[in-house]
This record gives sequence, C-alpha cells and structure tokens, in this order.
Amino acid sequence: MEVHISIGANHRFELREALLVYGDRQRSFVTRHQVTLHKNGPPTLEPAQPLTLGFVESLVRSLWGGSSAEVLPDNVLAKGDRMIVWWTQACRRRMFYENAEQKAAALDGHTFPQPPLVWRVDDRGLKIRALRENKRPDASTTLAVAPFWNLSDDGRVCTGTMRCPDSASVASIPEWERGFYESAFTHANVGRLTLHPGGFEALWSQLRDKRKPFPMATLIQLQQTLAQFVRGDRR
Repeated sequence: MEVHISIGANHRFELREALLVYGDRQRSFVTRHQVTLHKNGPPTLEPAQPLTLGFVESLVRSLWGGSSAEVLPDNVLAKGDRMIVWWTQACRRRMFYENAEQKAAALDGHTFPQPPLVWRVDDRGLKIRALRENKRPDASTTLAVAPFWNLSDDGRVCTGTMRCPDSASVASIPEWERGFYESAFTHANVGRLTLHPGGFEALWSQLRDKRKPFPMATLIQLQQTLAQFVRGDRR
C-alpha cells in the first residue's frame, strides 16, 4: 500500500493521520486517528481522538494555503480569511429590471441615485444593507433595509443572473459591485422595502434619471448594528 505522495521534486508527503466519517441519513460525525506505518504490512489506525476546533482550523488553513496580506483601503470595514465587509458612499448607478409581470418595466436601464450601502461577502454569497447617513459607519451604527429587489429579509442577494467573483478579496470589491448592478432585478423577496408613501415603484420612478440625493427618510431602519452584520447575525 502506498503511504507516500510526491508532488514535483520538492514535496514528499507521508501518511500520518486519518479522518473517518460516520453517518446516517440525518447526521454524521468524524473521528481522528493517528496512523502507524509498518515496514512489511499495511498501516494501522490508532484509537480515535476527539476532533478539536483547533485541529479543524489548522487543517483548513493548511488546505487553503492561507491568505496573503492585503493593504486595506478606507472603504473596507472588516476583513477575515474568507469574508470582507465594505461600504459605498451615496452615488448614481444604472439599474436593470426584468419581471414577467412587467412591473417596473419603465425603470429598466435608467440611472438612479443610490443610498450609501454596506456590503458583506463570504462563502455563502453577498449581503447588502443601507445607511441613513452618508459617512463611514462604526461598529454601533444601526443599518437599514437596502431598498432593492432580489434581496431577502436578512439582506442576502439572490444572485440569479449576477456574475459573482470567486474570492472575498479587496481586489474583488469592484467586481462584486459591478456584478450586482449589472444583473437584472427580477422580483421582491420580502414585503415592504421602503417608507415611501407610494411604495417601491413610486420611489424609484421619482428618482429615475434624477441628480438629487437619495431620500434617506424613505429607508426602513433596523435594530441590527454594523457589528452584528459583520458577525453574520440575522438582526
């Protein structure tokens, strides 16, 4: 039985440990075993050891290869190995709408003022919240509902036609923003998205091709703080 693997000329890996996965249709668990090598026979497994969080984290770092250091620009609010949070100031963006019922068809392809936003990317995708002030938030800043279609109640984006980058790096930030705005807004995933008396379509119709600031008073305030959003807390 082969107990060594050679990769190129400089790397030779030796079998040292084994992970065994046990499971049924609903649950599973993993045991960790030291491996004893024998000169004239197959390797054997030692008794099972607890699978500690430290071992799992070490294994993930080893397999992932670690993340290289990056210089963080001012718009980045938090950064982890596979997670990044940043904010964008109020601006103007072109937006695209595709809806089977032709709702918001008059908005398709037009440019609109945008509220300041907070963006969060991790392995599970993109989340977006809005800010009621056009300034860099701190940990205690409370967030607001981002008034867009394609978002669930926790701010997660239903990516649909969106082109999503493969990483959560500083360099990927423009790609995430571009992918979000260049995709088609197709449906509302939650109920109320704005405090505007005429609702969602009236809000964006009022803003179509205008150069005036986004009306912050129409944003729905949440109890969720930036710190909770960074941690991934739902509220």
